[in-house]
Amino acid sequence: MKKWLGFASAVLATSLFAAACGDTEGGGSAEGGKDGEKQLEVGFALKTQDSPYFVSLADKVEKYAKEQGWKVTILDAGGDVQKEAANMETFIAQGKDLIFLDAIEPDAVVPSIDSAAEAGIPVINLDSGVAEEANDVTTVYSDNRQNGRLVGLEYAKKMGDEEIKAIVLSGAKGNVAGYERRTGLFAGIIEGKLGVSEDEAWKLAEEFESALSSKGKATNEEAKFSVVGQGWGNWTEEEGLKAAEDLITANSDLTTALGENDQMLFGAMTALDNAGIKDVDIVAAADGAVDAFDRIKEGGYFATGLNSPTLVAEKGIEIAKEILVDGKDPESYEEVTLTEPAAITKENVEEYYDLGF
Repeated sequence: MKKWLGFASAVLATSLFAAACGDTEGGGSAEGGKDGEKQLEVGFALKTQDSPYFVSLADKVEKYAKEQGWKVTILDAGGDVQKEAANMETFIAQGKDLIFLDAIEPDAVVPSIDSAAEAGIPVINLDSGVAEEANDVTTVYSDNRQNGRLVGLEYAKKMGDEEIKAIVLSGAKGNVAGYERRTGLFAGIIEGKLGVSEDEAWKLAEEFESALSSKGKATNEEAKFSVVGQGWGNWTEEEGLKAAEDLITANSDLTTALGENDQMLFGAMTALDNAGIKDVDIVAAADGAVDAFDRIKEGGYFATGLNSPTLVAEKGIEIAKEILVDGKDPESYEEVTLTEPAAITKENVEEYYDLGF
């Protein structure tokens, strides 16, 4: 049970004030409140802006918060946990009404979250989860498991009874999101190829992942599905290129390059082109970069899962409004709040295009 240490009274006061003054939505500005009323102030402690996803997430949080008439302050930690802690301390000292947080490390940030809670400031995590003991409201991010599974199902449908011989590009060892994304891909492919239940597919995917982790390769013979190598691309195009080059050298007869995000697979596409290897399907468990959407439309990229900073920001602001304006109990939220998953293919890419980054 989360202990909010005075936060309930702060919410009550805010709610009574909002009721007396009227909803601020559509009124006020980023600089001042409407007709002299107290303006809600929120901070966003951002881990980094080193990729289009994080830049878009910051932009969308600022946009949607300002639409509510709230004042927004964004502080970028640049990937430094000490800077992140300092940014959180700054927001607490400034008495923000609420803090959004995209954490660098799940454990390191717990003291900062707890300090905010002690000061009566709720913290909503966006994109990155934190340790369970943290005194936060919830974590909002995309459904990595189901994104991967839905993409895998679509790819299994495409391949039918044909053999899949793949490499997989992963982000970082021990990363939970990456693990969920690739096991989701495995589950969807196995479920679609074998026609088993989703529960059975997840069990088989866990066995597949265990073999990959211990042996560096894995096979489900009945599904005619094998991963012949795993590379670690640190989520970037440059390192994805390097990892793919090594794997391609050892396995030139691939049907598929699987990946945990779009950027690493962009690197894999370059590696394949440089090696003169054609007709390899590119399949991402999740991301949703506009560049990937364009390639999907052109037919050179099979699919990606919907990991939209727009949807994460929208949901985060929605929850913040429920707490700060409507007076909803912050303890009523689940530890994790997931956005809607989707497999984005050539057939539906236009529908999701504006949610890209």
